[in-house]
Amino acid sequence: MLSHKALIFDMDGTLIDNMEYHKQSWIELFKFHRLDLDYQTFDTKYHKGSLVEIMGRLFPHISDEKELFRIGSYKEEMYRELYRPHVKAIGGLHSFLDIQAKKNIPMGIATMGDQHNIDFIFEALQLNSYFHSTTGGHQVKHGKPHPEIFLTAAEKLNVAPEDCLAFEDTRSGVTAAKAAGMNVIGVTTMFDKNTLMDLGCIQVIDDFNSLIEF
Repeated sequence: MLSHKALIFDMDGTLIDNMEYHKQSWIELFKFHRLDLDYQTFDTKYHKGSLVEIMGRLFPHISDEKELFRIGSYKEEMYRELYRPHVKAIGGLHSFLDIQAKKNIPMGIATMGDQHNIDFIFEALQLNSYFHSTTGGHQVKHGKPHPEIFLTAAEKLNVAPEDCLAFEDTRSGVTAAKAAGMNVIGVTTMFDKNTLMDLGCIQVIDDFNSLIEF
């Protein structure tokens, strides 16, 4: 059994399997702004960091961060509308959170999603009672793979980063959590077990059912 003083979860692809809907909303954004860009190229060259950082790469002629955030927020609105009819927790999530809550384990969120996306998922899945704090991409200057968001989340929980266990699904997320000094459990919504283990995860799960006795 692993022993950690706090748990920190990414949201997209970790609590919910929603990355296909983010992909669709990105493609819609490219069409709306007539960007000659396919998703694979975007994912490889542009898709890392905060929403403002990503928008700055897509629209290098725009320097106003508020304008970049406004453009990005339109993409996030499209994502929420696309995903709204399909919101579903990854298997075993609520049972796992119930067990940790009964143990009084502090739990936090470290997601590059903004507050609207956090509120959207928390309301749909009734998660508010489980988490002591949330940290979104709008609250940090440097997005994943920079460790800032995990360090911030640990500080909010008043637990040293090395005493936190992180849950992540992406390369940038695992890299960020490890850079913050955390052990990481990988979730196979984006990558297979071998890839996540190669990235440095200490354990890999398909869903939370395997951790019910955690």
